[in-house]
Amino acid sequence: MNFTSKSKGTLGASLLMLVPTSMTSVSCAAAKSNVQQVRRPNVIYIFPDQLRNYSLGFWNQGNNVSHLQGAVSDPVNTPAIDSLASNSVVFSHAISNHPLSSPYRGMLLTGMYPYQNGITTNCKRGRSEQLISEATCLTDVYSEAGYDVAYFGKCHWEENEDLFDKDGNYVGSLNEPGGHNVNEFDTYVPEGIDRHHIDYFYQLLGDQHKNPITYSNDPTNVNGNKDGEVYRPHRFSTKLESESIVRFLRNSHGQRQVNKPFFITWAINPPHNPWTPESTDMAFYPQYLEDGKPNFDKLLTRPNADAAAGAHAPYYFANVSAVDHYIGQVLNELRRQGLMENTIVVFSSDHGEMLGSHHLQGKNYPFIECYNIPWMVQWKGHLNHHIEDMVMSAPDIMPTLLGLSGLKNKIPEQVMGTDYSTLLTDPSSNSVARPTDAIYYGGHKRGIYNKQYMLVVVEKKGKTAESYVYDNVNDPFQMKKLDPSTVEATPQLKKELVKLLKKTRDPWVKNKTCADFLNY
Repeated sequence: MNFTSKSKGTLGASLLMLVPTSMTSVSCAAAKSNVQQVRRPNVIYIFPDQLRNYSLGFWNQGNNVSHLQGAVSDPVNTPAIDSLASNSVVFSHAISNHPLSSPYRGMLLTGMYPYQNGITTNCKRGRSEQLISEATCLTDVYSEAGYDVAYFGKCHWEENEDLFDKDGNYVGSLNEPGGHNVNEFDTYVPEGIDRHHIDYFYQLLGDQHKNPITYSNDPTNVNGNKDGEVYRPHRFSTKLESESIVRFLRNSHGQRQVNKPFFITWAINPPHNPWTPESTDMAFYPQYLEDGKPNFDKLLTRPNADAAAGAHAPYYFANVSAVDHYIGQVLNELRRQGLMENTIVVFSSDHGEMLGSHHLQGKNYPFIECYNIPWMVQWKGHLNHHIEDMVMSAPDIMPTLLGLSGLKNKIPEQVMGTDYSTLLTDPSSNSVARPTDAIYYGGHKRGIYNKQYMLVVVEKKGKTAESYVYDNVNDPFQMKKLDPSTVEATPQLKKELVKLLKKTRDPWVKNKTCADFLNY
């Protein structure tokens, strides 16, 4: 059975065949060549949607919470992720520069900032937002390097057009039987250039966690359907994905190229809303109740949160625990097969969740609850556990992961992020400076974040409608907007923001947006 989404031509033809740890033999051709083979690590990148950094049980252990801004964490139960974290390099200040699903995916996949990769807001029906087809993505690079590339879960980088029939099958035409839409936000990524060399494709979309819309190029995994034919399994999405990944790892029906290392992306939808019994794995719900009811004094630990806006907390935390459980199933399979020793495991998220802080729900706000995301990486025998406090931006992920995989020379020229892999393997290294600042995007807002301050500039018709500063040390929950003129650090913050706007080739620079406040 062939799971390749499109012809790779000559990509990887000159590369050595790479062998994962589970293989005990080499091909006859390789044996005859007497060429020393390089054993690349397997890689699995796991990122749930809307899981904030504060919602990990790891931060409740020992003195770990002291590394977080505000030194407060959520009362969640995440034993599998906690175990992973205890053997990982764990980042306390990883940043989702544009805390929305699609912009994060654009930055992750390309190493470029939003106005360069084509995604400046969420992809949605009626919008033209889409990841630039010609961009070299993380999956493209791993494929060229000889990896078997697999993708499970939510995509959300494709322009959402009415290219489906009335039943949800992809027909690729706006004319009948096309002209219908399958989902308002995320949409099916068809076979071809926009799949970016993903060999094994298992896409789940839609925010009904117990009834995901499913497409795959593996008919066995979608009730015999062809690629583009819709399948509705009526089961919890993360459970479906975990089972599919386990089958992939076991190569249950020839879906994996076992003579290659694998690169797996697992993009989980929960704990993204809706926060209802119909979209929650309710088996994990009772642990967040007290005498059958939620105790919001214990559930909402942040002093800037209120029960009215955070009423979804027990549902949110239940799905966090569900996600943890199914991640544990996959990690256990890696251990069972002896693959963990040569597999880089990354756990992250695309953005956070307000959970009642500042009377808000959701994301895409200039608050720490939104833009501080988990980022941890485990590679047994190569990385020593510690908590890393440097400010890491989303475009840094692609080059850092490639550098860690021994593919530094494969980092595309387009990449705007920095490879910090040497700081993971050797925290005392001076090979690259630790970043201290990160740019923030949010519609008509721009900002700069560091561990001391957050400067936010709001634009209206090209002028500065509002500007303010948060003192992240003395006001870690960002409850008081400071007038920039009263903050001694403001001139330096403005200077650094302009520098980042120029580095990221933001249109604010060309248009001299907010030049009444920012000096270009």
